[in-house]
Amino acid sequence: MHERKNEVVAKIYPKGMHQCIADGLSEDKTLDVRTATLEQPYHGLTTAVLKGTDVLLWWGHAAHGQVTDVVADAVVRRVWEGMGLIALHSAHYSKVFKRRMSTSCSLTWREAGEKERLWVCNPGHPIAHGLDRYFEIPNTEMYGEPFAVPMPDEIIFISWFEGGEVFRSGCTWKRGNEKIFYFRPGHEAYPIYFHPTVQKVLKNAVHWAAPEGQRWVDSCPNVPINKACEPLVAKGPSIHKAGEEGFK
Repeated sequence: MHERKNEVVAKIYPKGMHQCIADGLSEDKTLDVRTATLEQPYHGLTTAVLKGTDVLLWWGHAAHGQVTDVVADAVVRRVWEGMGLIALHSAHYSKVFKRRMSTSCSLTWREAGEKERLWVCNPGHPIAHGLDRYFEIPNTEMYGEPFAVPMPDEIIFISWFEGGEVFRSGCTWKRGNEKIFYFRPGHEAYPIYFHPTVQKVLKNAVHWAAPEGQRWVDSCPNVPINKACEPLVAKGPSIHKAGEEGFK
């Protein structure tokens, strides 16, 4: 939305930030990259599209509230099943990310065009593959601690800003079959998604977040006595009727 409403953003991202991100990812010929935007039916995230998506990158800012609960819930279900989720910059406040974190996801911020230095604190992690000890973004929006998210499983990047604040700018979470990566850089008023190291991180993150193994299904099927692995005789009462799935 920003490139259509703000001249500064339009000059930087005339095709939209989504297309810039997609173009960077498309440099990796092993990836099949598509985009989805808010104004499309179901925000471009139909059941068929989600079913065919291994990793979803989510950027949002001004219109978090315009994302329908139906679509947000559908995305969350696919994340449960194993679709990787990469939340970018202001997506910390998106419905999808907040539902997966189950916290406010609040933080502090300042828009002053200051320098950001991202330190690689886990150089052996696949998301940091090919990176030096740190990289810098000349001008950006500051995000500062405290960042109200659950304790990350891994912290890949920590940012230092020119004004003195620090921030956990690259965090991962694994829950069941899902993999989530939050990556802070990406303020719309600066050409951050043209930054070659930022693009490299996103490529690495997509490969890390790709599903592993068999897809999980969101259901609680009943296993009847005659389907037990060993011969079994019921020894107590049951509150469920035969064939009832329960736990809905």
